[in-house]
Amino acid sequence: MPVLTAAQARRIAVAAQGFTDPKPAAAVTRAHLKRLISRIQVLQLDSVSVAVRAHYAPVFSRLGPYDRTVLDRAAWSHSARSPRLLVEYWAHEAALMAVEDWPLLRWRMRQWPHGRWGSHIVRANPQLVTDVTAAVGQLGPATAGQIEEHLAAASGRAGKGPWWNRSDTKWVAEALFASGVLTTATRAGFARHYDLVENVLPPQVLAVEVDDDEAVRELVRRAAGALGIATEADLRDYFRLSAAQVKPAIAKLVAAGDLEPVAVDGWDAPAYLRAGQSIPRTDRGTALLCPFDPLIFFRPRVQRLFDFFYRIEIYTPAPKRQYGYYVWPFLLDGQLVGRVDLKADRQQGTLHVVGAFTEEGQSRERAAEALVGELRSMASWLGLSQVRVGERGNLVAELRRRVLSGP
Repeated sequence: MPVLTAAQARRIAVAAQGFTDPKPAAAVTRAHLKRLISRIQVLQLDSVSVAVRAHYAPVFSRLGPYDRTVLDRAAWSHSARSPRLLVEYWAHEAALMAVEDWPLLRWRMRQWPHGRWGSHIVRANPQLVTDVTAAVGQLGPATAGQIEEHLAAASGRAGKGPWWNRSDTKWVAEALFASGVLTTATRAGFARHYDLVENVLPPQVLAVEVDDDEAVRELVRRAAGALGIATEADLRDYFRLSAAQVKPAIAKLVAAGDLEPVAVDGWDAPAYLRAGQSIPRTDRGTALLCPFDPLIFFRPRVQRLFDFFYRIEIYTPAPKRQYGYYVWPFLLDGQLVGRVDLKADRQQGTLHVVGAFTEEGQSRERAAEALVGELRSMASWLGLSQVRVGERGNLVAELRRRVLSGP
């Protein structure tokens, strides 16, 4: 079995995620986005918008400043000239994925006939399931609140009925989303507008049926491609698969030559290299990574690859936070060298660096010099006129000096 060094594994992982490729010289297009999705597979969705919503950030980190309407149109609009490129589903967590990949997750939809959560509500209200489905069929794209209002008007009741309310309607709509009856037609202010899948996805996609085992194998193969090198646990996490699903899939992919078993110095589990994967000779790739970037989805892998302990602290009480509310790890030349707590102050037109920290042993001067450029690029991308540096962290003094010194 081939043995790789930890540095080789790290370089493979960073390259597989697209960080070593040159950024587009001209404006980012739909074609650039399509190629990126074919590589990293998913863009995780999250409601936090303290800096920028999570699904926009990985595209910026890999392709540089881009017009976010390119992604919006790809995800939430359709025309004959520009068909929908992406669709929402529970891929990693709630995520955008390629429309053509929808059939690969039908087995998950069948596993959740009553939803991912709140199944007791759905089971207790079968009539509401029928009514919500019918309401969406009549309304077209609609929020849970609009569906509830439609049902109230149809029932002739001014208020909420004794057996359903807006909360129950939302639970049912989410259950129908999980089971593949509904999907997201569009979003407005991040609110999901549900529609019947047949109104959103092309018939040729809906007509595809994939054997469950074959679908899981394909998901594992794609995870391996997105990760470059991965343990079984890493492969499971990317699409949130079970060990019972992944173990036989790996065995078949190894037998077919799609995966190559390897050992990595310092790793306590076998790893798998995707077929044809080259091993970069140097560390490359510089970017700010939002907490939901695919490179850092799986925190044990982050520590194993980069010797970087990372946990999101959104739900940690402020006095107990070590680094901050919404902290972006900083990738510099293929290594995680620091972290930055960022907030977009849109009223003041400022990208606020609430805190900035370097890892032990890393040069603050080198980190600050590179980070200033990334921060200015992000500020410009977000339509903010300046970068402001706060007081927390061992990097802020050097970072502030460089920000104030100008370009």
